[in-house]
Amino acid sequence: MQTRRYFFRTYLLGILIMIGLTSCAQQETAVTIFHGGTIMTVDSDFSEVEAVAIEGDKIVATGDLSNLQKEFGKQASIIDLEGKTMLPGFIDPHAHVLTFAPVRFLTENIGVDNFRTTQEALDHLKQIASKKEKGEWIAASGWDPSVQEGVSAITNKELDQISTEHPIFILNTSGHLAYINSLAFEAAGIDENTPNPPGAEYVKDQQGKLTGVVKNNIAFFPVWLANPAASQLNMEDAIVSLLNEFNQYGLTTTSEFSLGITSQGPADFDLLLAAAQREDFTARIMAYPWYTLEEKWNEAGTKMYDGNDLVKIVGYKLVADGSNQGYTGFQREEFYNEEQKGNLGKEYMTVDEMYRQAKIRAEQGWHMALHGNGDAGIDNVLTVMQMLKDDGIDVAKLRPRIEHCSILHDDQIEKMKDLGVSASFLIGHVHYWGTAMRDEVFGPEKALLLDRTASVEKAGVGYTLHSDFAVTEPNMLKLIEIAVTRTTFKEPDFVLNPAERVSVESAIRAVTSEAAWQMMVDNMVGSLEVGKYADFVILEDDPRKVEPSTISEIKVVETWMNGKQVYENK
Repeated sequence: MQTRRYFFRTYLLGILIMIGLTSCAQQETAVTIFHGGTIMTVDSDFSEVEAVAIEGDKIVATGDLSNLQKEFGKQASIIDLEGKTMLPGFIDPHAHVLTFAPVRFLTENIGVDNFRTTQEALDHLKQIASKKEKGEWIAASGWDPSVQEGVSAITNKELDQISTEHPIFILNTSGHLAYINSLAFEAAGIDENTPNPPGAEYVKDQQGKLTGVVKNNIAFFPVWLANPAASQLNMEDAIVSLLNEFNQYGLTTTSEFSLGITSQGPADFDLLLAAAQREDFTARIMAYPWYTLEEKWNEAGTKMYDGNDLVKIVGYKLVADGSNQGYTGFQREEFYNEEQKGNLGKEYMTVDEMYRQAKIRAEQGWHMALHGNGDAGIDNVLTVMQMLKDDGIDVAKLRPRIEHCSILHDDQIEKMKDLGVSASFLIGHVHYWGTAMRDEVFGPEKALLLDRTASVEKAGVGYTLHSDFAVTEPNMLKLIEIAVTRTTFKEPDFVLNPAERVSVESAIRAVTSEAAWQMMVDNMVGSLEVGKYADFVILEDDPRKVEPSTISEIKVVETWMNGKQVYENK
């Protein structure tokens, strides 16, 4: 009898302890309910709900406020949105966070936002050089001849105007071209006898001398690394600081599309994982290993989904060509500019080489992102995808997508639909380079084929919008505005192909749910649905209810990631 009583008392005590522990756990992860504004879930139906409940780092319920209050009781905290708009956290599906974090902090921005002409930019760098000790590096970024008046390329002539006593490195805003003087080449051990890397070029004059122009980052990155400041920078601090900046745009997920470039190997991924352990790490980074480092990824045994929900490898990057405004995008026909007669751009990878790498990755189940700017470059991408399909591979299951997908013909859209290939548009091309594409790069007719968002949507081909940071800023509201209006920077009243404008809701999808789907993380983020992470942004106004040309002016009030507020605009 005593044994039974002892057992009962012990059992009862255990139950009470469990209740107490559960109660403590509930207090530690109290439910917070948001209501009182417009809440767009951006689910498959683009549903709006009255309230959203979060617990810890996840969304636990959506629906009517009264139902949520009944479900979670008085212990739930209530936050009134006061008429503001709540959306899933914005996602930038193509950026270069790790690659460009040091560029952000170590270079002088000489882009069009600061200098309307090239000469003004060069004069600014000359002024900087006058204040530096002999031998100190001068590094700049953001220059673009297609939007800044002046020379079409910065050669030794212009570089010597800046200085002959300092190594100089200038990055074109496209990220595909650099302009480098002899001292910087010397620091990297590069001279006239250095062979061109595959798909890249150290441009030379008729005498075989280096002009200072370098095409493709695999050729100029060794020069960048020769700058002592690049090796001395605390990269963790740079990455975290950059993510904190991105939160101001409502971003909660971004990406690294040149993984491996910085360290020339898998150490890049280790760096991101280390940064993600910090308390001040405030946005997810989805990463894509860089194709020229194929053997190193193989040696390291790198696989799809390596990492965690903060930093994850989600696909593999292949590159068909270069930049259209840099005249290295691979074209079916020569560029429009008289100076570019006979130039068809640059084929970074042959079809055979792209197919070889793509088949290996496809058979391993990798999602692939394939850079294609020029129409011939996109032809090559689609040819490779067709070859994989002919091999019996379920291409659509791998969710392949064409990065930038800039110049797109009707026949290519049909092939994309048939193969299950989606598009990710660098929509800033329309706004910042639209007039240059019309007047210099492609001509009025072909420029109409730029970033055909409405056409792919009508054809049933999914699409996203991206910044390609640091080509453009990851201001996702600005990207939405551009897709909706298609107005241009130089001529604000000019609309580049009005037929390609999309609705605000369509553009919102392109930077939330569709972006998550393309990056194979739609089970985690991209919409305000139960079970997904509590990543969201609160805006002052509903983007659907303001003048389209003012969408980018909407105030980002708060940004939340993992159920925590990571930015507040006070």
